[in-house]
Amino acid sequence: MKLYCLSGHPTLPCNVLKFKSTTIMLDCGLDTTSVLNFLPLPLVHSPRLSKLPSWVSKDGSLNLEKELKECAGRVFVDSQPEFCLPERELLDLSTVDVILVSNYHCMMALPYITEHTGFTGTVYATEPTLTIGRLLMEELVNFMERVPKAQSATCWKNKEIQRMLPGPLKDAVDVWAWKRSYSMPEVNSALSKVQLVGYSQKVELFGAVQVSPLSSGYSLGSSNWIIQSHHEKVSYVSGSSLLTTHPQPMDQSSLKNSDVLILTGLTQMPTANPDGMLGEFCSNLAMTIRAGGNVLVPCYPSGVIYDLLECLYQFIESANLGTTPFYFISPVANSSLEFSQIFAEWLCHNKQSKVYLPEPPFPHAELIQTNKLKHYSSIHGDFSIEFRQPCVVFTGHPSLRFGDVVHFMELWGKSSLNTIIFTEPDFSYLDALAPYQPLAMKCVYCPIDTRLNFHQVSKLLKEVQPVHVVCPEQYTQPPLTQSHRSDLMLELQPPPMPYRRCSVLSLPFRRRYERVYILPELANSLVPSEIKPGVSLATVSAVLHSKDNKHTLQSVPKPPPAPLSKKRKRVLEEPPVLLAPKPLLSGAVPLEAFLATLQKHGITEVKVEETADGHILHLQAEDTLIQLEEDGTHIVCDNNEPLRTTLRDLVLRFLQKL
Repeated sequence: MKLYCLSGHPTLPCNVLKFKSTTIMLDCGLDTTSVLNFLPLPLVHSPRLSKLPSWVSKDGSLNLEKELKECAGRVFVDSQPEFCLPERELLDLSTVDVILVSNYHCMMALPYITEHTGFTGTVYATEPTLTIGRLLMEELVNFMERVPKAQSATCWKNKEIQRMLPGPLKDAVDVWAWKRSYSMPEVNSALSKVQLVGYSQKVELFGAVQVSPLSSGYSLGSSNWIIQSHHEKVSYVSGSSLLTTHPQPMDQSSLKNSDVLILTGLTQMPTANPDGMLGEFCSNLAMTIRAGGNVLVPCYPSGVIYDLLECLYQFIESANLGTTPFYFISPVANSSLEFSQIFAEWLCHNKQSKVYLPEPPFPHAELIQTNKLKHYSSIHGDFSIEFRQPCVVFTGHPSLRFGDVVHFMELWGKSSLNTIIFTEPDFSYLDALAPYQPLAMKCVYCPIDTRLNFHQVSKLLKEVQPVHVVCPEQYTQPPLTQSHRSDLMLELQPPPMPYRRCSVLSLPFRRRYERVYILPELANSLVPSEIKPGVSLATVSAVLHSKDNKHTLQSVPKPPPAPLSKKRKRVLEEPPVLLAPKPLLSGAVPLEAFLATLQKHGITEVKVEETADGHILHLQAEDTLIQLEEDGTHIVCDNNEPLRTTLRDLVLRFLQKL
């Protein structure tokens, strides 16, 4: 069993498991942190960005003025943002049989894999994962395509040139393999390969293994996966939460008795308490509005935004924010808000019960009805007519490199009355803000990440007790910024097996057994004999038939009847006689008792020699050798058949026939 690691990002994993003649890809996350190296894509011409000076190396030897720009001491690529894809050279991805998707954030690289590698398999995901994944991809494509860049920067990717660039460009991984965003036809083609599954549904893969999704408690439809054969079990835990939020709670008990547990997608904010961050979010928002400023919340169109709106729903009246407009701007804003209300069976019990009242499970429905929350597909059209300040705007993208958020950064960045509140943990807020410096608006960092932290995962692993744990190497050491915090790492016995991008692990357990079925008529013919109390054995002569990884013992076919003779007489030749199989022998020949038996039969001159495997008996008068070993007995006797037969019968007295 082998594990190929194609992504180095622990919360955006992409691994391939080779198990029992199947090749299974576990998630296909897209590392979007690469976009932080690019300049933002403004919706309208930005004089500030267009006047940024070009970067030239200190000695003047490198002049990439058309490609690299400098802002507040940082260097950025002036081109369409590009993404760091999962590694595609380590393994022939056309050999992948299935892709198992654990949540909608971990499927963003799907079109790159299904459309450009010769992949012909099936993708398995739950319905909310597919639906919301489509919305996220649609939004990404829309953001990229509506602001096309005339030029494309490629020279800086040359390995010789990249080495001479300042950080972080100098240290970026595999820049030559970075790619621009996919198109909508590619998204539709990729998602047409997805087959929907429900929690605990068992899916057979070629009869070899069975895969089954379990609720992971992190987002709508998010799953952990069990991959098992008759005798082995692998659990894949990715992006799970034990907190009480809107999705169904995590299924922990089904993870028990795993031979290998592959662990990814722990919280990116192990020291931040999500509840505390929500409180801080609300108080900073209220403070800014009361002072007459605007609040900008860069966010994805699904996920944490549902919890933020629910929190604000309870907070608005008590904070006297009833008249403040809340705007949600995204090409998929309407779809996201509506879909969240119809996936009732994927929600926690509390929200499920509301559906039968009937009430909308999420309170943002009421915010929309009372006109407190308004959603728009972009800042053009209706929004520009109805827009009034001070207000709160939820919009994407959290990287601040593309989307409507770029416009609001340019619009509000110069005033210290305004505040930007970061809630998504995927991007460093300082790196996200770098191309907007110097910035007057206030910045508040309230990362809300409900995924498992190290304390929760240690407790979980103690309960489910897997034999081996495999995880990204980032989890086996404390974070660089807090190297003294040994509680911010996985400490297990035996230690977890770490992996990094492009590593190949041979997982430390071997398949020892295979299940074989026996046909009823063959089973009926078996005659077991007891070899010791409670243990019976039966010999079987059969044909092993293997098809679709299922093995069956069938009766030996009878020989075909002989053809008719040339004289056209219906005289059938006698069929060949099937000889009964020789009995199997078991047991051991005890030396003392055997020597006594030989003596009774007049064989007295016996010389015994001890060997590594047993004993050699030399019958001197008869010039005969008997080798008594653990796994066999040999009688070496020249030209004396009666003696050989007698000795054989004496040996057989001590053995049991089956």
